[in-house]
Amino acid sequence: MAVPTPSHPGNARDVTELLRAWGAGDAQAPDALAPLVYDELRRQAQLVLRRENEGHTLQTTGLVHEAWLRLDAQRGARWESRAQFFAVAAQMMRRVLVDHARSRRALKRGGAPAQITLGAIEREEVVPDAAAMQGSSLDAVDLLALDDALARLAVLDPQKARLVELRYFAGLSILESAEALGVSPATVGREWAVARMWLRRELAE
Repeated sequence: MAVPTPSHPGNARDVTELLRAWGAGDAQAPDALAPLVYDELRRQAQLVLRRENEGHTLQTTGLVHEAWLRLDAQRGARWESRAQFFAVAAQMMRRVLVDHARSRRALKRGGAPAQITLGAIEREEVVPDAAAMQGSSLDAVDLLALDDALARLAVLDPQKARLVELRYFAGLSILESAEALGVSPATVGREWAVARMWLRRELAE
């Protein structure tokens, strides 16, 4: 399977058809899909890397390629839609970033933890129930602490954990997250406010 390279973006129907073919076992589908989703994967990677503090070693292309290889390893995955694919891509980017952060911490014992800046997200767009989010800004936090907190949130409320993953690790908008989760933008706005306040409390301890 080839890693994705720049090309023309495909429309949602083309991408969905290729994803379903891939899920059905078509060995040619991933190579046909790669250039159609490259730009969006790169956009997601740029957004999340932009939020990491200076000093991270991953570059955009490297993050895209590592996430793509992990997507290819999802044997037996039933790809159903473009939104589902990019939701799983968010999970893969999270795992890549966390694995790199752990490796860096192991190499630099006693060094500063890898941090990611989260407070800028709410300034990137106007979101529903914005007033409910006032006072709950999350700025630079330890990436590994965030990953641990998300694991705890997933036990309590899997959908909220997925939403945070989509927003923080894939840079999806409120509308894009709603599509990926199959809920309304208003529901995402409410869930997002609650999830952020929960994370703020967990990460402050």
